Amino acid sequence: MTQDWKTRTKLVHEGIRRSQYGEMAEALFLTQGFVYPSAEVAEARFVSSGPDEFIYARYGNPTTRMFEDRMSAIEGTEDAFACASGMAAVNGALMSQLKAGDHVVAARQMFGSCLHVLKVLGQFGVDVTLIDGAVPDNWARAVKANTKVCFFESVSNPGLEVIDIAAVAKAAHSVGAKVVVDNAFASPIFSKAAELGADVIVYSATKHIDGGGRALGGVVLGTHEFIRGPLETYVKHTGGAMSPFHAWIMLNGLTTLDLRVRAQAANAQAVAEAVQGHAKARVIYPGLKTHPQHDLAMAQMGSGGTLFCLDLAGGKEAAFRFLNAMRVISISNNLGDAKSIATHPPTTTHKNLTEEERALIGITPGMVRVSMGIEDSADLIGDVLGALDAA
Repeated sequence: MTQDWKTRTKLVHEGIRRSQYGEMAEALFLTQGFVYPSAEVAEARFVSSGPDEFIYARYGNPTTRMFEDRMSAIEGTEDAFACASGMAAVNGALMSQLKAGDHVVAARQMFGSCLHVLKVLGQFGVDVTLIDGAVPDNWARAVKANTKVCFFESVSNPGLEVIDIAAVAKAAHSVGAKVVVDNAFASPIFSKAAELGADVIVYSATKHIDGGGRALGGVVLGTHEFIRGPLETYVKHTGGAMSPFHAWIMLNGLTTLDLRVRAQAANAQAVAEAVQGHAKARVIYPGLKTHPQHDLAMAQMGSGGTLFCLDLAGGKEAAFRFLNAMRVISISNNLGDAKSIATHPPTTTHKNLTEEERALIGITPGMVRVSMGIEDSADLIGDVLGALDAA
């Protein structure tokens, strides 16, 4: 394929492997293993396999490889490895390159499951330092000679704080550490992570990439040396690889990714502007000039993204009344879907944190995280404003 194509063209055509039948749609290879013409070929393949030579679905599959090739093409990385879920991708990206005695610097503002993986690393002897990642100088102060990884979400879940990727990369690379970015909220459409210095980029494909709430998936992107070296070795032996069926779903999701994400971001901007200044709630959205990292978000993504948060003045009770009053927007803890979704992080995605830990990362009792879909913006504005009246 060509690297001269624009993103929308790559999302439709990049990485296609056609069988001898010349099928138009991407082929779904539902097989766990592959047949070799001879024992000698089997022996050779286990020593070194070519780009279209496969061994076992946990190691690779033609459908999965199409998804990996397409993702690396649009992200601008050398390679990619597809995983069973976003958390399998996060786990693999970290576990594959860390050992006891290594040091990790991580932003404290992130998804509860990501914080749990860091806790597990600590149990295995990895020294983890959590910092306020939104302050760029904190990274330079926290790195040490034995720092191996700096890990963060480019846009934090759920508080929507934007982390300066270039500043983190400068601090990390000064001590030889790798930058691992969970880029799920930014989406591949608004991502500039690779050109800003990220070494490893992680996505939950469950989110914007699928876009239809159908399947779990994740992907890790980076250099060929890392992806086909420590990362692939770790994931294929621990069982976190993506199924061919889910890869096929993700491939179909990618074809409309650019159209969907831009429509979702436009809806988020419109609703956030409509709610801004409302007496019952404070709106948090990087696309608003009132957001502390608005300028960084515009420089780093060119957009405020597809999600916004509301902090309702009446706390949990008001948040629940708001959620229960919505008619267009569904209550669910997923995000990045074509359907608009809202959740209450203190009682769902971040319920396992203590009240003090939630307060430290800006999660208030009245916080509601809203992921915009592709519905008509007028209907979404009316739904949110009507629910605020009920709250």
